[in-house]
Amino acid sequence: MARIFDVVEYASEMADELVHRFPEVGVADLRLGSQVIVRESQRVVFFRDGHALDVLGPGRHTISTANIPFLVDLIGKAFNDRTPFTAEVYYVSMKEFVDRRWGTPQPILVRNPGMGLGVALLQGFGTYSFQVHDAQQFITQVVGAQGVYRIADIENRLRTILLSRLQDLLAETAGKNSVAELIALTDELSAGVRAKAQDDFLAIGLTLKTFFVGNLKPSDKSAEDLRQMGMLDMQTYTQLQAADALRDAAQNPSGGAGLTAGIGAGVGVGNVISQTLAGMTGVQQQNNSVPAAAGAGAAAVPAVMTPSEAAAVLKVAEEDVIAAITSGDLKAKKIGSAYRISKEALEEFLKG
Repeated sequence: MARIFDVVEYASEMADELVHRFPEVGVADLRLGSQVIVRESQRVVFFRDGHALDVLGPGRHTISTANIPFLVDLIGKAFNDRTPFTAEVYYVSMKEFVDRRWGTPQPILVRNPGMGLGVALLQGFGTYSFQVHDAQQFITQVVGAQGVYRIADIENRLRTILLSRLQDLLAETAGKNSVAELIALTDELSAGVRAKAQDDFLAIGLTLKTFFVGNLKPSDKSAEDLRQMGMLDMQTYTQLQAADALRDAAQNPSGGAGLTAGIGAGVGVGNVISQTLAGMTGVQQQNNSVPAAAGAGAAAVPAVMTPSEAAAVLKVAEEDVIAAITSGDLKAKKIGSAYRISKEALEEFLKG
């Protein structure tokens, strides 16, 4: 036989719980005259057969047809005023959940017309806080029949909303600001995301209390990382890899690691390649003045290359070079069934 509860109370601080059903499994057998205790930071929502009956605020409540009018229809006139009835009792935490963290799992691609490749890759992180605004709506829209609903159960959903709104705002703002200006607008971006995301939160019974952009900076992902993430097309990827390779060939002290940082900052690949070719030319001229016996200096790029040799220079797979040729992006001469690529054609391809 089901237990009849004369007193219903959930005394937990609900540190990481948004909703806790009483009892956690099954339903509660209650009767008119039972006491329901609700703490200051809680609300109680009664459900029966999937329908919300009422919401109780802080205090000690005696269940009656006066404070929960819908009980009249449920209980009817059978038995007497102490007739047991079943219901689902949900305790909802109304406190503000603070210092929740968000971050970009992958760089945000921002169109930045007139700046190099026309795109910027940004990554960032920060904090936000939220609170249940409408206990009944939150249960019906999100929680359903779960016995316990914790912050961890909804956090990914909230972060997705916030990142989507941040991406929208960056897209709107990028056309009016350089990347350097954009990443300095943390206060404006914070306020903008908070305003844009508020309706999304309210639609599920929550309110977004705060949102802060703690840091926004150019991405430090490599070209290979970005390609694997599906963020680069083949031509852009090949250009980025090639710029790295040419830097290495020119023995540029900055090395190849700074390439994608340039893309993240909105620096044009044309500028990168121009600097690289200038550096390579300087190294070659210096090497020409050194006796061959010294054996030092970077290897020169051949005047004419096979796809395999071009791939070695670019530090990409040979099939990537063939794909660039067949798409018409990289000019090459076909002799029989073989391709030959001039140094000039390779340089022209790299300049985009």
